[in-house]
Amino acid sequence: MWPATVLLLLLPCLLSSADTGTSININQSETVNMDFSDAPFKGQKPLRGVKGQDTCSIPCDIAVKLLRDEKHSVCGQLQQSLVAFERGTRKLITNMMEEQQRSLDVLSNQVTELMTKVQMLSYDIQRSSAEMYSMKSVQSHGRDCSDIKDSLVSVVPKIPSGIYIVHPEDTDSIFEVFCEMDYMGGGWTVMQRRMDGLTDFKRPWTDYADGFGNLAGEHWLGLKKVFHIVNQKDTRFQLHIALVSQDDVTSYASYDDFHLDTETQFFSIHLGRYAGSAGDAFRGYDQEQNQDTAPFSASDVDNDGCNPFCSIGNRTVESCSTRHNQTGWWFNQCGLANLNGCSEDAEQNQGQRTHILWDTWRQNGIPHSIKSVTMKIRRITTNN
Repeated sequence: MWPATVLLLLLPCLLSSADTGTSININQSETVNMDFSDAPFKGQKPLRGVKGQDTCSIPCDIAVKLLRDEKHSVCGQLQQSLVAFERGTRKLITNMMEEQQRSLDVLSNQVTELMTKVQMLSYDIQRSSAEMYSMKSVQSHGRDCSDIKDSLVSVVPKIPSGIYIVHPEDTDSIFEVFCEMDYMGGGWTVMQRRMDGLTDFKRPWTDYADGFGNLAGEHWLGLKKVFHIVNQKDTRFQLHIALVSQDDVTSYASYDDFHLDTETQFFSIHLGRYAGSAGDAFRGYDQEQNQDTAPFSASDVDNDGCNPFCSIGNRTVESCSTRHNQTGWWFNQCGLANLNGCSEDAEQNQGQRTHILWDTWRQNGIPHSIKSVTMKIRRITTNN
């Protein structure tokens, strides 16, 4: 499409060509096919008419030049428009990025301030908790489960079994225990429970001394804690062992006096008179099997009396704990009782007693396969 200014200049030529039937062929080397002899160039009008004939006074090279100049002008304007658009777009994007960065900076500062406040709040809570516990000791429920039962029996119609906090007399030890309040009159402090095999009883001496497991499930309360409970002043404790076989037969063994020696004496066990239906496996059938007064042994502390070894059933045994699958107990040349044995390893150690063992509880001369056991203690007399 030709620009308007060029069309105005060529209009007479186009009209003349239309009247005379002459065509215009625009080339740089040619001129319009008309009479330009009388056409003035300077100081005269560029177009004039002759009677009977219109003439075009613009050479073709000039028309082409005008078209080229017009094209260059349009291209220049377009280029300037593109440059201006590019600059505007860049500025807009830059402004948007700067605005986003400012927003991110504000958000980052807010997050930093919030984290600082959270840390300060956490520190205040920890400091308050530390101050609270340093100022106020944990309140215990009683000296042991028997004491808790006696103190609550006149207040609560039915005392629930569960986890309680005890503080044995004349000690600095405060710890949690599981109290059985439904079994045989209640007041029992559970010192050991086996029921589902979820707790590993293959433990070193320190674990047996401090305790391990879940109080609400399988656990060993710990020799230190049991010592503090049963050695309270003017008290006597009964030990009760409740057994359940794989075919759900129940039995028990009870000792009317139970206490432990100190840790320096390896928590040696002392038992009173036996009563029950499971037999007195602690004492066995002869003195060599008697585990009463025996010190406690573990895989890393050997007090089992096999020095340097024992002969049991034509077998040489150097460590009863090793023979009983790395468990801890009051071994005396191994003996007939180990309620901490690991029954799941019995098939892997054929011929070795690596299961929960209470050898005097038998059926048709064969020891029962024990599924679960609970050892619990309860005070039986108090002299005020």
